[in-house]
Amino acid sequence: MDIGPLLSPILLTLAMALCVTVILVVVATPIAWWLAQGRSRGREVIGALVTLPLVLPPTVLGFYLLLALGPSGPGGWLAGLSGARTLAFSFAGLVIGGAIASLPFMVQPLRNAFGAIETEVLEGAATLGASWLQRFWRIALPLARPGYLVGAIMSFAHTMGEFGVVLMIGGNIPGQTKVLSIAIYDFVERLEWDKAHVLAGGMVLLGFVVVFATLVVGRDRRIDH
Repeated sequence: MDIGPLLSPILLTLAMALCVTVILVVVATPIAWWLAQGRSRGREVIGALVTLPLVLPPTVLGFYLLLALGPSGPGGWLAGLSGARTLAFSFAGLVIGGAIASLPFMVQPLRNAFGAIETEVLEGAATLGASWLQRFWRIALPLARPGYLVGAIMSFAHTMGEFGVVLMIGGNIPGQTKVLSIAIYDFVERLEWDKAHVLAGGMVLLGFVVVFATLVVGRDRRIDH
């Protein structure tokens, strides 16, 4: 079996998932911290908006992202900065769409991890003269490490398997937007069952590893407590 048609979507999907995970670690940290430790009455409104991709049909989310990333939306202005006409049907568009679709998978574990930090610990550090930044970097982040691990694993795996959103905003362009989930669908349509089996089997194995890893992290965290 020729592995050429399989290698391209695998590498493209891995690159997309890695970019999305790195972006989400940066973006989700302040959001999760504010949701966990903030006192604003609008917290739950923002929390609901962040969680919305979990309940929206992927095609609905993908449709609005397509409009936003197209030449008539904000994405047209952003694309113009790099000389492109649109972010839709591009790798950059896939990364943006994947980050929005996977945002809840990073924010929620971090919110739980930050929320589990006892306020007495942070207040005690403050009385010893630690600044807010020192308390966050030296106390909150190390204590939230299991949340980061679970969030990164879940976000990476969810991005790897995303279908509806990436199909709507990326289409099926080989070497540019044809990721694993699209490749499996394409192989099934062409009755190339052997290639579909290889990719689908790999996704099943990835899913098992993700679930197993999150269970282990959760168990270790309970033992530590």
